[in-house]
Amino acid sequence: MKDLSPISCFSLPEMMVERSTNTRYHGKMFITRVSMIFLLISILSVLSWFLILSSTNPNRVLDHISVSVPTDSPITIIRSSNNSPDAETPHPKSREDESRGGAKTEEIKETLGCNQKVSLSPTPLKVYMYDMSPEFHFGLLGWKPERNGVVWPDVRVNVPHHPGGLNLQHSVEYWLTLDLLFSELPEDSRTSRAAIRVKNYTEADVVFVPFFSSLSYNRFSKVTQKQKKSQDRDLQDKVVKFVTSQKEWKHSGGKDHVIMAHHPNSMSTARHKLYPAMFVVADFGRYSPRVANVDKDIVAPYKHLVPSYVNDTSGFDSRPVLLYFQGAIYRKAGGFVRHELYYLLKEEKDVHFSFGSVQNHGISKAGEGMRSSKFCLNIAGDTPSSNRLFDAIASHCIPVIISDDIELPYEDVLNYNEFCIFVRASDALKKGFLLGLVRSIGREEWNKMWRRLKEVERYFDLRFPGKDDVGDYGVQMIWRAVARKAPLVKMKVHRFQRFTRPFLI
Repeated sequence: MKDLSPISCFSLPEMMVERSTNTRYHGKMFITRVSMIFLLISILSVLSWFLILSSTNPNRVLDHISVSVPTDSPITIIRSSNNSPDAETPHPKSREDESRGGAKTEEIKETLGCNQKVSLSPTPLKVYMYDMSPEFHFGLLGWKPERNGVVWPDVRVNVPHHPGGLNLQHSVEYWLTLDLLFSELPEDSRTSRAAIRVKNYTEADVVFVPFFSSLSYNRFSKVTQKQKKSQDRDLQDKVVKFVTSQKEWKHSGGKDHVIMAHHPNSMSTARHKLYPAMFVVADFGRYSPRVANVDKDIVAPYKHLVPSYVNDTSGFDSRPVLLYFQGAIYRKAGGFVRHELYYLLKEEKDVHFSFGSVQNHGISKAGEGMRSSKFCLNIAGDTPSSNRLFDAIASHCIPVIISDDIELPYEDVLNYNEFCIFVRASDALKKGFLLGLVRSIGREEWNKMWRRLKEVERYFDLRFPGKDDVGDYGVQMIWRAVARKAPLVKMKVHRFQRFTRPFLI
């Protein structure tokens, strides 16, 4: 048996203790290193997620989508200064009070991804307009060029006359085209211009197709005995052939084109071939959502037929008629509400509800009736909209809108609730509901709406040329509505070009 020295007997436990101590020490170091590595990985993960989120900030995305200069201009939310303090307002915003006909209004300026105050004279929309044959535009009014090669009239000395009458209500095509032609001339010195014509397509935000489609329908949609198809149908076919053959259409798939189709029956066949474009319409009653919709297209006002009420000093007490309607009573489709209301209201005192037409000075009589009335009915007819709304606005008669599917011009920046009353068709047909509603509106509330109505009437006033340095008359408002669609148009064009080589077209 091997002898064990005292030293060896006591050294074994000591060695075991030392080894145990070293093991715990190394274990702690191992745990500390693991913790440090885990902490470092966590920090790197947080930083990487922060970088990812910052790179996908919505404002940065919009910066890449809306690269066009005009789209950086402010969106002006047009509000009355009499709004309640807790009314919902967009953000970011900046406010400026401006005198409008003796009353102050509030304007809230918004920009895409920008929280700073911006200029009141933004860069105008740049519009490329096709030099199409006069047969598509002013030739429909009887204008003929003085020599070959001339496409447009010199609007400084010769503005082709519009025939007026009922054709005038869908004449937005006429006013927009004149405005673009005038924008090229040195005589146009306005600083508030919303759109200018450019000659180079690569500089343009949109492409304008100068086809007077509503006038074509109104005048030439009937087929004569010697024709196989109407002149209007023939012009539509020619427009489709011309536009779709242009390099500008091929470059964008037509998504940046602006085409006027204000009369509900205009462009009846061409609309199904040119639907990628932005249509300027009165409403969407006779369109499928695939062809036209409020997201893609522009709702423009009718040209009012009654004269503007200049220097209106009337008031609540000087308008004896409570509720006014004069027009066609028996209509198709959604127009059934008209004759139902006629039977409900025809015997009511201080209500004027009767048949009317343009014959026997019908328009002037309607204008006089509206000026004598506190409220004017705007009821859906064959389509959701009608010119009657804009006649009421021009007459400073508070519109009562009974049209569940109506879409209104500039409603993204203009609050119609400040000067109109909306009533569902189902409620309007309840006995006593409509009269009870309008009679509940007292002098103070009516005067507030009436004053606002006088402030906004110019937004629907289509004229040529526009007044100097006043940028919110009807034509300029329509161009600004187009400009607000420009970022979406730009994105659609870029997406269309993903699998094409547009620079080779």
